[in-house]
Amino acid sequence: MRLKQDVKNVTATWLGLLIHAAVGFLLSPFILHRLRDEAFSVWILVFVLTGYFGLLDLGIRSAIVKYTAKFTALHDSEQLSCHLGTSLAFYVLVAFFVLLTTAIGSMYLHSLFKVPTGLIRTARILFLLSGISVACAFPLSVFAGVLEGLQKFSWLQLSQIGVTLLRAVLIVVALTYGGGLLAIGIITIALSLLSYSIFLWMAMRFLPVRIRWAHVDKRTFREMASYGVFAFAILAAEKLRFQSDAIVIGAFLSASAITLFSIGSKLVEYASYAVRGMSQIFTPMSSEFHAAGDVDRLRRAFLAGNRACALIAFPLCVTLVILGKPIIASWVGARYLSSYYVLVLLIVPRTVYLAQSTSTRILLGMGHHRVFASVLLLEGAGNLFLSVWLVRPLGVLGVALGTAIPMICTSVFFLPRHLCSRLDVPLLGFVRRAYSLPLILCLPMAAALWVVGVQFPVHSIAGLALQISFGGIVYVLGFAVAVFKGGFPQPRTWQAFAQLLEPK
Repeated sequence: MRLKQDVKNVTATWLGLLIHAAVGFLLSPFILHRLRDEAFSVWILVFVLTGYFGLLDLGIRSAIVKYTAKFTALHDSEQLSCHLGTSLAFYVLVAFFVLLTTAIGSMYLHSLFKVPTGLIRTARILFLLSGISVACAFPLSVFAGVLEGLQKFSWLQLSQIGVTLLRAVLIVVALTYGGGLLAIGIITIALSLLSYSIFLWMAMRFLPVRIRWAHVDKRTFREMASYGVFAFAILAAEKLRFQSDAIVIGAFLSASAITLFSIGSKLVEYASYAVRGMSQIFTPMSSEFHAAGDVDRLRRAFLAGNRACALIAFPLCVTLVILGKPIIASWVGARYLSSYYVLVLLIVPRTVYLAQSTSTRILLGMGHHRVFASVLLLEGAGNLFLSVWLVRPLGVLGVALGTAIPMICTSVFFLPRHLCSRLDVPLLGFVRRAYSLPLILCLPMAAALWVVGVQFPVHSIAGLALQISFGGIVYVLGFAVAVFKGGFPQPRTWQAFAQLLEPK
C-alpha cells in the first residue's frame, strides 16, 4: 500500500511538472517576442529580486514538512498543532516586514540596476505588486508545507495543473489584446495567490488537528529554528547558486543581457523539473524512516532513489548537449544561438548534482543537513565571487562559469562521500550501483541523436520532437534489455516494478 502511494505521488508530481515545463517552454518565446528583450529582462529581474524574500523563511517551511510527517506518524496531535500555530504566527510577522521592505526597495530599484529609462515606472509597480504577493504567500505557505508533510503530493500537483493552465491562457489573451508587462505581472501574482488559497482549503480538509493561536510557543519556535537554520542556509545557497546570476548581469552588464543568459538557464531549469518532482517525496519518507529507526530502508531509498534520478537526468543532459542549438533556434530564434554555450556550461554540473537529488532530500528528512548546508553556502559564496570576477572579461559566459565550477566541486568531491559516510554505504559500490546503468544506456542514445542530428538537420519544433522521440526510443529499448536480461521479474505488480530501480 505504501509503495502504491509513493508511485502515485511521483506520477502526479511528474505530470504536474511536465505540464508546468511544457507551458513554460511554449509560453516563454511568446512572452519574449511580445515584450521584447528589455521588458522581458525587467520581468525576470523583478521576480528574481522578490524571490530573495524567500530567505526570510529561515528554513521554517522545511521544518513544517519534517514535523508534520513526524508527529502525524507518531499520532501526536498536540505537538503538531503547536508547531503549525507557531509557524503561522512567525510568517505573519515576516509578511509585515516584506511589505515594508518592498515599499522602500521600489524607490531605489532604478539606482541599483540598469533598468531602461522608459520602464522604470513599470518596474517599480511590478516590484510593489510582486512584493505584496510574496507577503501574502508567507502565511499561506504553511498549508503547502502541511500537504507535503502529509505526503499529499498528488493533490498538490493536480491543483497546480489547473492553475498553471489558467495562467497560460490568461497571459496569452492579455498579450494578444495589447497587454504588456504589468498585465502579465498581475495575472502571475493573482494566480499564485489563488494557488496558495487552494492549498489552504485542502490542508484544512486533511489536517487531523486545528491550528490555534493559543498554541504559539517560543520553545517550539526555537526547536523549529534549530532545524530550520540549516535548511535556511541551504535555501540561501540555492539563491546564490541559481538566482544571483541575473542580478550580477543586471548590475555589471545590462538588463537586456539577462535575456541571453536566461534562455540557456531556463532550458536547464525545465530539464530539472522531472528529477525534482521525483525526489521531493523522499523528505517526508526519510523523516518517517528515521523516526522509526529503519536504517535499512533509508539505505535502499538512497541507492534506488539516486539511480532513478540518474535515469532521468542523464538522458536529458545528453539531449540538450547534442540538440541544444536547434532547440534554441526553433524555440526562441536563431539570434539567440549564443545562449547554447551558457546551456552547456550549466547543464553538465547541474546534471551531476540532480543525479544526487535523493541524497539531499534524505539529509533534510533525517535532520542531518548541517554540514551539507555549510558546504552549499561556501559554494554559493564562491559562485557569487567567481561570477563577479569573470563577468567583465567573459560576459554572460563568465557568469555561467562562475556557477558551474563550484557546483561541480560540491557534486563530485563532497556530496557522495558525505551521504555514503552517513549511511555506511561503500562509496565506490554506491557509484557503481547507482550510476553505471544510466551512463551505459546514454551511450547508444547519444550516438543515435548525433547521427540523426547530422543526417537530418531540422528547424522546427515538430522535427525536433521526432528526433528527441527517436533518441528516447533507443534509450527505453536499452533500459528494457537491461531489465529483462538482468533477471528482473516482469513488472506486473507495484512490488515488481519497484525492483527495477533496486541496484544490484
